[in-house]
Amino acid sequence: MEQRRLGNSELLLSEIGFGAWAIGGGDYAFGWGPQDDADSISAIHHALNKGVNWIDTAPVYGLGRSEKVVGNALRGIRGEVIIATKCGLVWDEQRQIGSRLTAASVREEAENSLRRLQTDHIDLYQMHWPDPEEEIEEAWATMADLVQEGKVRYIGVSNFSTGQMELLGAMHPIASLQPPYSMLRRDIETNQLPYCGEKGIGMIAYSPLQNGLLTGKFSLESIAALDDTDFRKRNNRNFQSPQVEINLAFVEALRPIADSVEMTLPQLALAWVLRRPEVTSAITGIRTPGQIEETVKASGRPLEKGVMDDIGALLDGRDTELASAVG
Repeated sequence: MEQRRLGNSELLLSEIGFGAWAIGGGDYAFGWGPQDDADSISAIHHALNKGVNWIDTAPVYGLGRSEKVVGNALRGIRGEVIIATKCGLVWDEQRQIGSRLTAASVREEAENSLRRLQTDHIDLYQMHWPDPEEEIEEAWATMADLVQEGKVRYIGVSNFSTGQMELLGAMHPIASLQPPYSMLRRDIETNQLPYCGEKGIGMIAYSPLQNGLLTGKFSLESIAALDDTDFRKRNNRNFQSPQVEINLAFVEALRPIADSVEMTLPQLALAWVLRRPEVTSAITGIRTPGQIEETVKASGRPLEKGVMDDIGALLDGRDTELASAVG
């Protein structure tokens, strides 16, 4: 597994990161359906054995469950793994999720994360969303204080615009941006990617497989059969008409390209994201040990120009068809 430096930090991340969103399971607004914690822990250990050296989680994933599972999995091996988690999304006794970025809330979240993760420091602490936007400076100042106190090594942001990063960067260095980035979602190529490259900010892409759509393992029937607690079935536009039919046709058109370079579809999708020099790592959601076997092989696989041109032509066709379908 190849590694890349995260921006101007001292963190060296494996090109594939372990995404711990799905191991939070179901039973909340953004759940992925039923999940066995023993499978999750086995998946984490298997990923580490395959060269993955960092895990991205958040308190809201499973409303604390994901962080607890990660903490249990890393008991006794904490020093070997880079942990990234987040702040800003909180929940009440009725499991209703809201956004809060006050100093007191950020500090409370950090302490709770340290406890659940069974560690005395967080390697990368990220502001999950810039919401409420009027509180992001207060939150960032508190996160910077946590760095000074030794409870956090580096701080970053997720889902932020360049303007928001410019504001916070004047207060304390931004180690990283975590945005969604995949073949099916490329809007950051216009502003955020060039900005991160210019400012020396690391970029870690989430949903590079677009919540599983780019794996080639979905059909209309399997999507309809998703568990009712899986958010993809309920509120993900890419899994609903007319987008889903167009997306599935695009994935099928990718198969010959993947075959031509002896890659699977997930490997091709990850290599496509990692082709950008601004990208430090791609986060892949792993729920079982077997899933990592395939995705780790995307590391160190550059794509030639002809392959990129073929993918670009398919993307242009998808974009045209999608624009026509959604009007």
